[in-house]
Amino acid sequence: MAAQKLSVGLSSTLPTSPIQNPKTSFFQILQNPSSSSNNLTLKGVFLKPQFSFSPKNFPSKKFFQCSNCLQRIEAEAITVPDIGMTKELRKKKLAVFVSGGGSNFRSIYEATLEGTVHGEVAVLVTNKNDCGGAKYAREQDIPVILFPKAKNSSEGLSEEDLVGSLRTYNIDFILLAGYLKLIPTELVQAFPRSIFNIHPSLLPAFGGKGYYGIKVHKAVIASGARYSGPTIHYVDEHYDTGRILAQEVVPVLANDTAETLAARVLQEEHKLYVEVAAALCEERIVWRQDGVPLIRSKEDPSQYK
Repeated sequence: MAAQKLSVGLSSTLPTSPIQNPKTSFFQILQNPSSSSNNLTLKGVFLKPQFSFSPKNFPSKKFFQCSNCLQRIEAEAITVPDIGMTKELRKKKLAVFVSGGGSNFRSIYEATLEGTVHGEVAVLVTNKNDCGGAKYAREQDIPVILFPKAKNSSEGLSEEDLVGSLRTYNIDFILLAGYLKLIPTELVQAFPRSIFNIHPSLLPAFGGKGYYGIKVHKAVIASGARYSGPTIHYVDEHYDTGRILAQEVVPVLANDTAETLAARVLQEEHKLYVEVAAALCEERIVWRQDGVPLIRSKEDPSQYK
């Protein structure tokens, strides 16, 4: 389901945040750290999702009531008290896609068990039924789906069936972890801004069709690049062209081989993917006004990664 936004017209450089679950989300307060008052005065234009605020909680007589999320209501000044509300987040449902050993999948799954990631791996999708990631998922009693349907075989799901199956699992986010097939348009459209991939180079360098696995690291070394590292990006209908969400820099050493570089990048992949999965499940992704996604720090919400 496409995320609905509650946008505040402020003369501020802070990014606005999407409301990922409008049924349970209330509203976001952007607090001015320089203010010594317990109250926050906002002046601007609000875009109202399909629910209304209750007047009894507000000292002002100006409130928002709108049945159409595209209707804009203006107010000269609205005083919102610091009510100290905290929202209890439900665990997010994750689908992980793999084609090989699934080491990133294992890192994410273990983080959900430890509580580092406030979510659960509800299903694993693979194009290779006997790959290491699929075997590990079955050992953990995680359902495994074969996609796409293999040629000359009755096994596997079509694009439409895959979308329907993921919806039956109430999937919030799809995490590609070494999945080597192009994601179909049907899936991208069914889960907008909810599909992510990890790539073993600093995109946009060394990305695109044909750049995967050890081939990426060979190309990095051959180019003479001094730095590499993993990139996590949103998935669109093309290879490695979606918006970049997070990156980690790994130096390329003078005596590196493709294998030694791959091993060091993979270590950072495991850490970075867990960090991003945690941010997703805690709803800490915000979008800058120019369309760049950022990760809000859990320790200091005024800082972004």
